[in-house]
Amino acid sequence: MSLEKILAISGKPGLYELKTQTRNGFVAESLSDGKKISVSLRHNVSLLSEIAIYTYSEEIPLAEVLEKVKEKENGAATSVNHKESKAVLTDYFSEVLPDYDQDRVYPSDIKKVIQWYNLLHSKGMTDFTAEASSEEE
Repeated sequence: MSLEKILAISGKPGLYELKTQTRNGFVAESLSDGKKISVSLRHNVSLLSEIAIYTYSEEIPLAEVLEKVKEKENGAATSVNHKESKAVLTDYFSEVLPDYDQDRVYPSDIKKVIQWYNLLHSKGMTDFTAEASSEEE
């Protein structure tokens, strides 16, 4: 499964997999508990494949950032929890992406990246390079 079918829905915790479109929205399945929900077009929805992290030189696609986390952790879950203090999270993220823009990437964004990585990892979705290379083509 690619990041192109994984959604972050504003106001809803966790990540969702796009299942099917309906006349006035779509059906998504929660990756954490497997429950299906109907999402209307008025919800703010982001595809993970469309999200990028600011650096001082460019925007790095989320797939590349997740791949860097995977490399740092040697394919395992993260060594820090997303509920750690701001200092711990920023230190960890500085190791993963040293030139991230600290003025535009907030601790809440770092929490989401770590939480999303661990959720995707727990579901066996750890091949982020395929998405990163297909976006560049």
